[in-house]
Amino acid sequence: MPKRRIVLLGATGSIGESTLRVIGAQSDRLELVGIAAHGNHQRLAEIARQHGVRHVGLYHDAAYTAARSGTSFPAGTKFYGGATGLDELATLSEADTVLIAVVGTAGLQPALAAIAAKKTIALASKEILVLAGKFIMNAARASGSRLLPVDSEHNAVFQCLEGHRTSEVRRLVLTASGGAFRDWPLEKLADVTPADALKHPNWAMGPKITVDSATLANKGLELIEAQCLFGLQASQCQAVLHLQSTVHCLVEFTDGSLLAQLCPPSMTFPIQHALLYPDRAATGTDAALPLDRIFSLDFRPVDEARYPCLRLARESMSAGGVAPAVFNAANEVAVAAFLQNRAPFLAIPRIIEHTLTQVNPVEPTTLDQVLSVDAEARRVAQHFPL
Repeated sequence: MPKRRIVLLGATGSIGESTLRVIGAQSDRLELVGIAAHGNHQRLAEIARQHGVRHVGLYHDAAYTAARSGTSFPAGTKFYGGATGLDELATLSEADTVLIAVVGTAGLQPALAAIAAKKTIALASKEILVLAGKFIMNAARASGSRLLPVDSEHNAVFQCLEGHRTSEVRRLVLTASGGAFRDWPLEKLADVTPADALKHPNWAMGPKITVDSATLANKGLELIEAQCLFGLQASQCQAVLHLQSTVHCLVEFTDGSLLAQLCPPSMTFPIQHALLYPDRAATGTDAALPLDRIFSLDFRPVDEARYPCLRLARESMSAGGVAPAVFNAANEVAVAAFLQNRAPFLAIPRIIEHTLTQVNPVEPTTLDQVLSVDAEARRVAQHFPL
């Protein structure tokens, strides 16, 4: 069986590192042929040497120039620069699958380019579907490109729904750990620091998504994404706190039956599933669940007083149009301000709510309209009086 050839956009981030472990463990089935990062050209050079990758992209101009003029990369490396370079990598002729793990909205155009080139898309960037879900899904249907979710919850839903019709689904429930402040007294949240927020109880992730986990904005984004991916109504998409991060979703069918997907809290499991789909293979990266000893599974309802960002995400789902894109843009601005110590933690939902009230949730007819609204929402959020 020929190896599947992978392009990895976002190779130096947490999803990228997990993907590299999967490819290393499944080297008889998977081959890395292209990689890209925003600016960490030193780490990208290490990856290129380790995996024998000849196609390398760097989004940041200075990093691209430094990589080309240096001697860290193997001889014969072909470099791709900026946004155009990401598009070129996403359409690389020798690639079968493009895994998009680019933070923020920079992965949107490469995703569309890969879809147009009829690549299989392994999608790990939440923001792409939140920003332009209907355009991505319509493009995939038109080209016949397969879209496989890599996010642990959506990959879990994908597995539970396989062989079932969406019309048979009553609701899907995504699980959330609750983040760093799940058990903190509410009055202490006014004083939390970025260092506090980055202490996630279960997962090792990048700074932005770890803060999103503490506010549950990440779960709001995932609900929006699930609605788009699986063609459901906003009312059918719900969330619940699950302390162990072992159950990644629950799908309830119209007959009252529930299917759940369980695996340890490691991104290597959904990544491997997406890259090998529809095949499966023994995992060489993480241990299985300890069914030979007693363990518990605990669930709690979400307290929206503690997690107002989830309420705001659900309201944006109900409003429709560009409201989810506005939620996403405002959240990105707010989280960046918090991580840079320019805004307190509790300002994050205030910035989002203010921005949602200021931007009209029109139904977009073009991708340019969505991008314009995204830029407007960022301007509004950046001018929120702190």
